[in-house]
Amino acid sequence: MEPVLFLKSVLLGLAIAAPLGPIGALCINRTLERGFVAGAAGGLGTALADGVYATLAAMGFAAFSGVLAQIDIPLRLVGGAFMLWLGWKSLTPKPPRAAAKVSARDLLGTTVATFLLTITNPMTILSFAALFAGLGLASASGFAGAGPVVAGVFAGSMLWWCILSGGVALVHHRLPDGFTTWVSRLSGAVLIGFGLWAVASAFA
Repeated sequence: MEPVLFLKSVLLGLAIAAPLGPIGALCINRTLERGFVAGAAGGLGTALADGVYATLAAMGFAAFSGVLAQIDIPLRLVGGAFMLWLGWKSLTPKPPRAAAKVSARDLLGTTVATFLLTITNPMTILSFAALFAGLGLASASGFAGAGPVVAGVFAGSMLWWCILSGGVALVHHRLPDGFTTWVSRLSGAVLIGFGLWAVASAFA
């Protein structure tokens, strides 16, 4: 169970982090200006914030796992529907967004700034709660089942920022406009796949 939850959570972390918003644009700019490490530092702040919110959501599920296991099927349906909605939103084309404004220039300052930008969005914890419900965390074995999910979300999110910063560092110029659209669509396809799996598992 734990390896499966971890791998699913890595994919989920990748899919959540991939759509290029203001922080993604910031990481691209920092990579172009100062190299791979500077870009990855911005992504690290976001990945840490995702990990914090994932921990809060997972701990809540783990603390009430006995009760939530009794309503596992409705939770999977709600979580699956939410993932389908997120996936559909990612498939919808969006105009390019300006990079987040961060005054810090050093690596630690950039990481802290992007962490604060991400952690100040309270809707994130509700998103993780719904996503974890679709993953079946409510039926996982208490806190032991929550650990692989949180680790997987952080690893998947950080993996994406390393891929993005590494790709930009290799090509040494801004990615084409179509890149953002296709990344968003791929992320949406992954989320829709998870949503369909969650709904199907509820009826299995």
